[in-house]
Parts: sequence; C-alpha cells; structure tokens
Amino acid sequence: MSFKFVDLFAGIGGFNAALSAAGGECVFASEIDPFARKTYEANFKDRSPNLFLNDMFNEDIRSVSPNDLPDFDILCAGFPCQPFSKAGKQDGLQDERNGSLFDKIVSVLEFHKPKYFILENVRNLISHDNENTWFYIKEQLENKLGYKIDKKIYSP
Repeated sequence: MSFKFVDLFAGIGGFNAALSAAGGECVFASEIDPFARKTYEANFKDRSPNLFLNDMFNEDIRSVSPNDLPDFDILCAGFPCQPFSKAGKQDGLQDERNGSLFDKIVSVLEFHKPKYFILENVRNLISHDNENTWFYIKEQLENKLGYKIDKKIYSP
C-alpha cells in the first residue's frame, strides 16, 4: 500500500513512525518545539529525505497557507493539548497560544479534502467546557466538512 500523509504538530514523530511502517510517505510535517524538531529530524531524515531537502519540515503551521502543502491522502495531527488538559488552565479554543490551532487543521482539511484524518489529543477534550469544545469540533468535521468521525478514548 502506498499513500502520502502530512504530520501536523508532529512532536518526535509517532504518526510518522506508524504510517511509514504501513507504507506511507510523509510529504509535509510541522513542529514548533526546537527539541522535538531535532529529534524528529534525527528519526526521519534517512527515511524521508525529501521532507528535509525540499523544505517540507515546517516550524510553525500558522505561517503556511493550506495551498502551500503538497497533495496527500491522510492528515495526522496531534494538536496542542494544553488548552484542554486538566493539568492546564483549560482555556480551550479561546487559548491565545494554541486554542485556535484546531481551526488551522480545519482549513487544511477543507482545502485538500483528504480521504482520512487522524487527530490525537487528551482525554479531557471530550468533556472540556461541558462538552462544548467537543460539539464544536464535531460540528466542524461532520457538518462543515462532511466527514464521518469516530472518537476513541484509548487511555483510561
């Protein structure tokens, strides 16, 4: 199986490791944390040289227009969890630094219309703000973009 994917909020590359092992090619990645970027590059420079040679490893997804991304089949995004985590302020989608980054995912999905996407976040995302955060996310993905979504909680 051969497919192309993008890896937004890539961290050290969990999605890349899994999807590359399944036959995928990462055609764009974005990660803002300098230490995670260094680890990501060390982990994937040999496996995905075009990602680094063609300047497709972006530092800040907010600086990229969706039409600047190459075509892909799957979008992966471990978008920032601090706004939704019980350990943080729980400012949610109103968080000045990270809350609106979900909307960046929506704009990329809307422009590219990939067949699939995988989003990862903290358990509290579902119940955050009396479930209003989850209702907003679900509304955007299902009603605005027309995707059928399936939520799973993997950690108890």
